[in-house]
Amino acid sequence: MERELLESELLFKGVVFDVVRDRLREPHGTEITREIVTHAGGAGTLPLFEDGRVALVRQYRHPTKLELLEIPAGKLEPGESPEECAAREVEQEIGWLPGKMQLLADFYSTPGFCGERLYVYLATELTPSQQSLDHDEFVEVVYLPLEEAIAAALRNEFADSKTIIALLLAKHVGPAGI
Repeated sequence: MERELLESELLFKGVVFDVVRDRLREPHGTEITREIVTHAGGAGTLPLFEDGRVALVRQYRHPTKLELLEIPAGKLEPGESPEECAAREVEQEIGWLPGKMQLLADFYSTPGFCGERLYVYLATELTPSQQSLDHDEFVEVVYLPLEEAIAAALRNEFADSKTIIALLLAKHVGPAGI
């Protein structure tokens, strides 16, 4: 027996996400209520250059009240694939075009209350392009040797989960020679 959706109510419609309240019947008959953040999903990329450096962006994240060092990433646009989104964000945020994209992971950011699914890629064979930030984006591009960035992740120096995941997986599933 599956869970039965009894009622779904839109509580909030926002620019980035919506909030709904679902009432469900569990397989054993109990009714439960869950508030859920719905989100289109997002994609991010760890750009890896031939010299072994990676590019990250430092930007202010208001929910944390901090500037965080992260991989370039953004929200999926309607009809856009995760890979297209990830490549678009690399060009927009750091001004480089990925030649090759390799999926490192896809996961739910906070599955207890949010349906946001994130896709994380490794980008190689990068060629220069033009940075074109959105009107409300202010980022500083930071270049670090991959090994140094991985060591910082292992020392718990990053607060962003997609960046930690990208760094730790790049060493293990990335192209030979990393």
